[in-house]
Amino acid sequence: MKAHGRYFPVRAEILGLDEFSCHADADQLLNWLRTAPAAPRNCYTVHGEPDAAATLADRIVGELDWYAVAARNGEVVRA
Repeated sequence: MKAHGRYFPVRAEILGLDEFSCHADADQLLNWLRTAPAAPRNCYTVHGEPDAAATLADRIVGELDWYAVAARNGEVVRA
């Protein structure tokens, strides 16, 4: 298996189930973000297609009043 540019031996059976998703949807992500003890300085959405990531960032701004943007492909953020 290749991850983060490196190959790793597989020690498990790999199955694909197209009927199920283990990813949270936008509502679930927002509910989880609401549990944060304080707003982060910056919030970057990085998962999904660019339009979906931008929509999620817009919801974070609108519903949580946090600074949020969709990260661009290859973007580097320095703290």
